Amino acid sequence: MGVAVRVCFVGDSFVAGVGDETHRGWAGRLIARGIEHGYELTGYNLGVRGDTSTIIRQRFEAECAARLPAGDYAVGIVFSFGVNDVIRWSSKPRVAAGERIANLAAILDQARAHQWPVLMIGPPPIADDALNEQLRELDAQMQARCELADVPYLSVHEQLADNEVWRREVAADDGAHPRAAGYDLLSGLAEEAWDNWLQELAARLER
Repeated sequence: MGVAVRVCFVGDSFVAGVGDETHRGWAGRLIARGIEHGYELTGYNLGVRGDTSTIIRQRFEAECAARLPAGDYAVGIVFSFGVNDVIRWSSKPRVAAGERIANLAAILDQARAHQWPVLMIGPPPIADDALNEQLRELDAQMQARCELADVPYLSVHEQLADNEVWRREVAADDGAHPRAAGYDLLSGLAEEAWDNWLQELAARLER
């Protein structure tokens, strides 16, 4: 039997897998990969459509505490969010530019206080060039903050922005979410970071 691991996937509609006709999303694909690699893995999808970093900051601690109690297993959290922060409502972004990294810093601090290892996956591109410019900037800022906190960060924005399958699927759906082929791409980009992170979780348990 493999190492027992419990992982919460926390974020927005991309974490939830909105648009995927197979109902797995990238999180479900990574969970399946972990199980295939021999981990006794329990994955909890806590993606909520429309969530911003502000909302995630408010909710994730209680939700993860209920799913990651102390026990004879490794635990961790995969975060991914950011697109809803730059979306504009009534001509204003849903989260002010100055608050986005402050939210991320607080989230990482809360996770560290619980000794929950974190893997962060950056926001993907959507079918809006102006918002994508803001997402590129946010992606770089988030990566810098995660590096400062010694948290592994995977940027997927540029690779997906240049991918014809991703762009076609997003444009054909609602302008934001891909279908199954797009989630295949995103999970494929995340595989190496996911594999390495799971290995680190297992190593922590064995220490």
